[in-house]
This record gives sequence, structure tokens and C-alpha cells, in this order.
Amino acid sequence: MTTIGKMFQSANWKEEKHVPAIECADQVNAGEIFQVKVSLGKEIAHPNTTEHHIRWIQLYFKPEGDKFAYHIGNFEFTAHGESVDGANQGPVYTNHSVVSEFKTNKAGTLIATSYCNIHGLWENSKEIKVK
Repeated sequence: MTTIGKMFQSANWKEEKHVPAIECADQVNAGEIFQVKVSLGKEIAHPNTTEHHIRWIQLYFKPEGDKFAYHIGNFEFTAHGESVDGANQGPVYTNHSVVSEFKTNKAGTLIATSYCNIHGLWENSKEIKVK
């Protein structure tokens, strides 16, 4: 049986342009809103063309000791230079980077997933502590 989890690829985001880089504080205050930035191509640029691009990023938070993760957001990137004049002729190119904010009272793990239209599904995670 094939499961979606087996389709996700992972690596070090500093060496692989498809891996979501998660940037936020390592420790946050309980109940206070904090920012999380997720981007692709932080160290090695990822193409953003009609033919090769990132379509979406999803962000989840799995509290320590909980069975399931909570879906924080789904971020779609839908303009990659397409136009009636042809591929890469359009005036708009979205960038595969997003900033989200949330608060939590529990330590846990942020999980970011992304989809490249050519190279498939990718994931990364980062633990955060709560004081």
C-alpha cells in the first residue's frame, strides 16, 4: 500500500532547493503570537518559471505529546509568468515564501510541506520550546 507520507522527500534545506526552510524563534512565550517564515530556495535558488515552480506551502504544528498535528495554513502560489503570449511572458511571478503568525501554550514541532510541479512533495520540521 502506498501512503502519502512515503512520497514526501526531505533533506537539508541548505543543500537542497526544494526543502522548506522554517525560520522562527527556537523558544516562544506561552500564549503570545509569534511569526514563522517558510520559504524555498533560501540557500540555493529554486526556479520560478511557468515550466518549473513551487505551487504551494503548507504549515502544521504538532504539540508535544499530542497524537495529531494542527493545520496552520495553506499558501498557494499561482502566477508563474503565464500569459496569452506564452510561457514566461506574463507580468506576474509569485514568490515561494510566506510569513504566518500563531500562538501556542505547548512546545511542539512545526512541519512545513511544499510541492514542486516537477520534483514532487517535500517536507521539513523544526522544534519549538515554550516558556
